[in-house]
Amino acid sequence: MATLSSHIPAHLPTSPSEGIRTLARFGFAAKGVVYCILGVLAVMAATGLSGGRTADKQQVLQTVQDMPLGRWLLGLVAFGLAGYVVWRFVQAIRDTEGKGNDAKGIVTRIGYASSALGYAVLAYVAGKAALENTTAGAGGGNTRQSFIATLLAQDYGAWLVGAIGLTVIGIGAYQLIRAYSGSFAKHVNHSQLPAGQQRLVYRMGQLGYTARGIVWGIVGYFLVQAARHSNAAEAQDTEGAFDLLAAMGRGPLLIVALGMVAYGLYMLVRAKYPILKGV
Repeated sequence: MATLSSHIPAHLPTSPSEGIRTLARFGFAAKGVVYCILGVLAVMAATGLSGGRTADKQQVLQTVQDMPLGRWLLGLVAFGLAGYVVWRFVQAIRDTEGKGNDAKGIVTRIGYASSALGYAVLAYVAGKAALENTTAGAGGGNTRQSFIATLLAQDYGAWLVGAIGLTVIGIGAYQLIRAYSGSFAKHVNHSQLPAGQQRLVYRMGQLGYTARGIVWGIVGYFLVQAARHSNAAEAQDTEGAFDLLAAMGRGPLLIVALGMVAYGLYMLVRAKYPILKGV
């Protein structure tokens, strides 16, 4: 006599853990798409191609929305980013990476939760725009600067914004350390990759994490400057970081933009061949 489980298709999640793994993989894929588009737009800007521009993540969502069937594609991106949010919270709460409960472990897990909150905002913006067919890329910079202005208006607000800026610079430095130590590679099951592609994927990850570290460092620098001058307008995001690189010449912008594309591709590889601990 057939059991109930024998009628469940093999491709469907059969447990909460399998469901979380599926959401995580969707999340990596959506994140990869966002970074690929972010990098491609900047590459086009650096090479003078029509349609190229320096952008932030919300403007990337607008680019997706402007594509054929863009509203549906944006909905898929929103779903994927929501999956990434779930995975980050699982990492923070269940300590899937085994970071522990000491000071260093708690800080790391808070970092996972902070990442979840950041992508939750992006997922919300994408989902709202897809459902209501409103503009996805509007108002991001104004919202950010209004938030920084509110912080600066508080007692010790400049110190707080400065501390956030230094933290962001620290995150950038950590990305660079991950790039050159190769510690990022532990999240991809390289044994499933064809032998000829393993080294390519590893180098792609190195380039991607290096570019991310540079951009995080510049964004942190902007926050420190905003704190020093009590000027929220100086707090810029990825678009501002790209613009600063462009001011140095096409070369620096092109290199970092290609790195962002590489990071996006690495996330797509991670979606296909993930190593997910604790689930």
